[in-house]
Formats: sequence, structure tokens, C-alpha cells
Amino acid sequence: MSPTPPTVVLVHGAFADAAGWLGVMDELQRGGIAVLAVANPLRGLTSDAAYLASVVSQIDGPVVLVGHSYGGALITVAGTADHVVGLVYIAAYVLEEGESLSELQDRFPAPPLLRSLERWTYPTERGKTATEVSIVPAAYPSVFAADVSPSLARVLAASQRPLASAAFTEAASAAAWRTKPCWALVAEADQAINPDVERFGARRAGATTVELEGASHAVTVSRPSAVADLICEAVRATS
Repeated sequence: MSPTPPTVVLVHGAFADAAGWLGVMDELQRGGIAVLAVANPLRGLTSDAAYLASVVSQIDGPVVLVGHSYGGALITVAGTADHVVGLVYIAAYVLEEGESLSELQDRFPAPPLLRSLERWTYPTERGKTATEVSIVPAAYPSVFAADVSPSLARVLAASQRPLASAAFTEAASAAAWRTKPCWALVAEADQAINPDVERFGARRAGATTVELEGASHAVTVSRPSAVADLICEAVRATS
């Protein structure tokens, strides 16, 4: 444990942005916890994890990394930094070293999300293009945010940020949970990641785990107090 209280670094996943942590941040800040919500580039596992690691390296003192969804894969890689003292997975992928998102997901039945993606292209270096995916807006409420109000789900759908397709097949270069204490929240009604994927990853990592009945993938929005409670548990345990 650290004599200095850790900074909590929140990492959002695909089809969302840092605003998805607003309720969680409010809970944590009112509890006197230092918080930073990172803008995840969503361009690929390797580059996104490197970006997160660069942010973490510039924070003084211990850090608890919190990853939602695809953000869980990033904290798994970036969490190897010496001053990262804990990892918290929120409805997230918990990868093994050398494993990709697709490889982990393919162990289990596909979630409805995979049938609700649309493809876009974006420019890369030297005039080339790459593919990214987002959720069809009409499907977003049911597959991502079933337990938030319809009006808010429409706003989330309209403001979602796409994920580069390459992120699904890039392998994790490290598994920080092998040497760091972990906590995990399973969203039992998740339609974006099969909840069994979340359970499997949490169990494999030896994470202290809670499950929320009826929680959608947008659990950081719909259940901010429950998410914050688990993060506070990690902060207390590492302080």
C-alpha cells in the first residue's frame, strides 16, 4: 500500500467518450479523491495503450487505473508501470498477454452488439485509409444503454466515438493484473460484451468482483454510485 492516496485515472471504451464518467467523477471528487478522465484515442490497442502509459507516466504519486469496456484492455497493458497500484475493470475486457479482443470474445457466444455495427473509413498516412466501426444509432439504446432514459440514449448514440477495426485483432503486449491487485464489475444485462466474457476475465485475473443485476454496458452512466463504490474500495485498499 502507498502512504500517498492514489490518483484515479478513468479510461473510457469504444462508442463513448470521457463524459460517460461524469457521474462517477462527481462521486469520487465529493469523496476527496483525485480523478483524471483520459480521452482515449480509439485507434488501436498498441497505440492507445502507449498513449495511456504516457499520461500515467506524467502523474506524480500512485495511480489506480479504471477501464470501461475496451478501456479494460488498455489498462491491462499500461498498468505495468511501477506506480500503478491497482486496476479496476468496469464491464470490461481483461486480456491475457498475447491475446486480442476477438480471441477472448470468440470463446463465448457473440453479443448483440456485433450485429449492430456500421463501418466507416478514415485517412491514414501516405494517402491510405483504414476502417472504423460505430453502433447503428437505432440499435444503440438496446445494445449499449438499455437502462438509461431513451432521450439520454439518443444523445449517447449521436455523440459516440468510433473504434478502429484494428483494435479487435491487436494482441496485448502485457497483462498487468498478474502483478497488480484487481477489482471488477460485471454488468449482468450487458448486450455489448457477453457478461460471461467479463466474468471469465475477472476470474482469471483473480479480481475482487461485484455483479450488478440489470445493468447495461452503459453502467458508468446508469449506476455511477455503484461504480464509484468499487473504485473507492480499490483506493482504500491501495492507500
